[in-house]
Amino acid sequence: MAWRVRAATPADAERLGEIRVLSWRHAYRGILPDAGLAGMQPNAPHWAELAAAPPPTGLFVAVGDDDVPMAYCLVGAAREEVDVHPELATGELWAIYSDPAVLGTGAGRAVHDAGVAYMAAQGFAHAVLWVIENNDIGLRFYRATGWQADGGQDTFEWNGTTVVELRYAKTLAQPSSV
Repeated sequence: MAWRVRAATPADAERLGEIRVLSWRHAYRGILPDAGLAGMQPNAPHWAELAAAPPPTGLFVAVGDDDVPMAYCLVGAAREEVDVHPELATGELWAIYSDPAVLGTGAGRAVHDAGVAYMAAQGFAHAVLWVIENNDIGLRFYRATGWQADGGQDTFEWNGTTVVELRYAKTLAQPSSV
């Protein structure tokens, strides 16, 4: 299938929430508590707000001929100061998820590439992302798209479980010398 990538709109909000829930239930089964995954809700107002956010935030969707989003990628400025290459403007791949029905079809790669290109166009020379350490699907995808672990690690609590995240990084563009 050929995927078309476009900017998300607030009208996509419900579908983006559905993709997040479906994807989390698929990717994090056995990693995060089943009860928490079962209780997830789409939270359409959150996605409508993100779809309407101004640059440098960008939210992209992969759609087929029917224009229904099947994958999305959310990017923007790094949410925290990054201790690796602090001299570079750093963007962040905040989220990328595909409906499990389209895994392996290129939908995720299409939105990933659009998000990375968008960050570079916004002037970010370096980008980071956070991935749950046991998320084999995500880790394989990120490595295949050129991301590398940079040694950053953090934890968060989710439904009573401590979750370890690893930071991956990628150079987007070489800073120009003046």
